[in-house]
Amino acid sequence: MKTLSWKPISVLVVIAAAVIFVLPTIRPGMWPHKKINLGLDLQGGMHLVLEVDTDKAVEDTIERLAQELRASLRKERVRVHSIDRVEKNRIAVRIQGEENIAKFNKLLDEKYKDIRLAGTNEAGDIQTFKLDLPDDEVEHIKKLAAEQALETIRNRIDQFGVNEPDIRHQGEKRILIQLPGIKDTKRAKELIGKTALLEFKLLDEAGDISAALKGDIPPGTQLLYETKEDLSTNRTTKTPYLVKKQALLTGAYLTDAKVQIDSQYNEPYVSIEFDKKGGRIFAQITGENVKKRLAIVLDDKVYSAPVIQEKITGGSARITGNFTADDAHDLAIVLRAGALPAPVNIIEERTVGPSLGADSIRKGLISMCLGGIFVVLFMIVYYKGSGIIADIALILNILIIAGGLAGFQATLTLPGIAGIILTIGMAVDANVLIFERIREEMSLGKTPRAAVDAGYSRASLTILDANVTTLIAALVLFQFGTGPVKGFAVTLSLGVIASLFTALVLSRTIFEYFLVYRKVKSISI
Repeated sequence: MKTLSWKPISVLVVIAAAVIFVLPTIRPGMWPHKKINLGLDLQGGMHLVLEVDTDKAVEDTIERLAQELRASLRKERVRVHSIDRVEKNRIAVRIQGEENIAKFNKLLDEKYKDIRLAGTNEAGDIQTFKLDLPDDEVEHIKKLAAEQALETIRNRIDQFGVNEPDIRHQGEKRILIQLPGIKDTKRAKELIGKTALLEFKLLDEAGDISAALKGDIPPGTQLLYETKEDLSTNRTTKTPYLVKKQALLTGAYLTDAKVQIDSQYNEPYVSIEFDKKGGRIFAQITGENVKKRLAIVLDDKVYSAPVIQEKITGGSARITGNFTADDAHDLAIVLRAGALPAPVNIIEERTVGPSLGADSIRKGLISMCLGGIFVVLFMIVYYKGSGIIADIALILNILIIAGGLAGFQATLTLPGIAGIILTIGMAVDANVLIFERIREEMSLGKTPRAAVDAGYSRASLTILDANVTTLIAALVLFQFGTGPVKGFAVTLSLGVIASLFTALVLSRTIFEYFLVYRKVKSISI
């Protein structure tokens, strides 16, 4: 009796837990637990391959260096003829006079040791220095841009609320994204691909906007547009602005962004909060530029350009722009997640419809049922009454796998269904080894109970060896595999663990129930 005490209890606990976790999938809302997650191939969704424009990340770095160098030269009182970014990834500095040239070389040696001198050129008393970054630094910037882009996109998707997204690198600068269950694909693409570079820039109110529209843009400024859509007439208007290129503040200092409703106009807007340093910079900007217009620019698009009425302290601001609720929500997400270090381009896009997924589920379930029926019939015909015990263990095995998928919130994919079908054969394989051992023991004249004890004890080590090696292979597939391979590894791992339990514990408990409690004198095997 003592040997029976823990086995029935463990069997009942495992079966009850499996039923509790599976029920929400069969009848949604019955329990608070979530149902089994279906992969992209089963429930439909979006498949994207993005390419990070890492060259643009290098260009942006060079542009920032040029601005820093310009500020440093101004601080050191070095008279410079011009500083321009040339050949995309180089800075051309033109300096006149030996004294200024000496000061410039000293500044490079002291503060800009990582910048490489790519060449010099003299024209009269003006010397041109060409500066760029070393090759290893360029490669580091490109690699870092790809990694940061992956993490930023992952943060955005997590806040968007997609179950079990698959986001990973593909090559050096490509990112593979699979989003199961996504229906609004256009909104998802805009959320993922938006660079979300937030900048605060002063307007160049002295410049001639008419001349700028004809192509005559003053140095140090850029022509940007504010786009407004009239929801009642569906008409879009574009307002041009001359904006100074230098950003006084960027979104790098943001700590939070959330959607709020304007009490006056009952329209959503995005409220942003800066960290302490950002708050100080924002207060300084607004304090020094009262009565001037400050443009809030996101990805070279002006969202608003209000007049600064007074110094703004407290480290908060708002972004308005005739938003819909979804637009404001998505903008808040990308601002919280941070800007992409470089633009991303969609180079491959596939949408899997839910009808295709439903058809895959139907065919997978049909193949699983047919395979299960053939196995069940074979066990009954070949092992008779003992075969029925094996079939009961097989059915409960599938139930335990389904409960494990729901309990661990793993994703069931089409290869995962193949893993379940494989598990059906593996589950009865353990019982076949045990039953053949029992037959051998009974042929030696042992009693049914002694034959069962000996059969299980002698076959257990072989079954453990076979299943543990399979489990190790499945865990390696799960760790290093991606997509369909990982889905197969999940169900295979759960199947191996469930098979060990049903073969060594559940089926033996049934045998011992009949032999000990029901006093059965013979075994149908």
